Amino acid sequence: MPPETPSERRPRLTPAIADVRRAVRESLEAFPSSDDALVLVALSGGPDSLALAAAAAFEAPRRGMRAGAVIVDHGLQRESATVAAKAAEQARGLGLEPVLVRLVEVDAGPGSGGPEAAARAARYTALDAVRRETSSVAVLLGHTLDDQAETVLLGLARGAGASSLHGMAPVSGAFVRPLLGIRRSSTLAACADAGLEPWLDPHNVDTAFSRVRVRQSVLPTLERELGPGMAEALARTADQLREDGDALDHMAEETIEEIVEHAEAGIAISIGALTANPAALRNRIIRHVVSSEFGVSLSRAQTLAAAALVTEWHGQKGVDLPGIRVVRVAGKLVFQAASDI
Repeated sequence: MPPETPSERRPRLTPAIADVRRAVRESLEAFPSSDDALVLVALSGGPDSLALAAAAAFEAPRRGMRAGAVIVDHGLQRESATVAAKAAEQARGLGLEPVLVRLVEVDAGPGSGGPEAAARAARYTALDAVRRETSSVAVLLGHTLDDQAETVLLGLARGAGASSLHGMAPVSGAFVRPLLGIRRSSTLAACADAGLEPWLDPHNVDTAFSRVRVRQSVLPTLERELGPGMAEALARTADQLREDGDALDHMAEETIEEIVEHAEAGIAISIGALTANPAALRNRIIRHVVSSEFGVSLSRAQTLAAAALVTEWHGQKGVDLPGIRVVRVAGKLVFQAASDI
């Protein structure tokens, strides 16, 4: 029997494959076409990243770009090296080049935020290192619309504020998420239609993880009780909140230039200007100043404690925040490093 020709090996264009390719094509259009431009797919071997890899292998050359893959082995499962090796083999079979595997050490000790957060931090550090090593223009991530909906629900459950409800941005620096408008069912179908065998991560069905409980129980319950389309509605909510948040952040940065000044013992903000601004903008200004000047990320309670020196002033002496002292002096809110006091 004669060997298959490339056209015979090419999967037929199904709706799922077309949808994933279209999403990747639209993301790649943001980059200038060049034979030297390289994009990397963060490939786990699962259905989302495998469908993304197949689409990138098809679309990148048509954009005048090269597509490669990076596989991060977290070493957290017994067969992780085998899974990584299979993913690398699949990437090469799709025509991706280079294909790089990186083994990382996940530190889930105190202060790491738990195993999920520690693995995520190790993964992104490795992805960014490979991006810089290869001078690639972007790393493509396989997060889907379902991932976005789960992220919004988890943010709601934690009461983490509007910023957590923004979900994942389509573009975060060099990280690009082409599939945020694609359902997980479509990536599974795209793999099946292309004859690709994805790896099914056992962690994705382990209810010890809160995200899995949201995926298996919470979202299906919402769909059943409130009607279909909940995942899409949550994703739209994330988009709208992200637009609002970006606008407010931009306004805060512009306002800061006019009302913030360096003081002898730290940095000061005009009380009058803070009072004149709405709470959403006032709180953003306080958080931004503290983050940029002292490298401290304030919680909502800490932000409101500092803002109370503006809106609920009754002669208080000041507020102690992590490593920072905030006082009201001569019509200004003054932030000082605790070590300088």
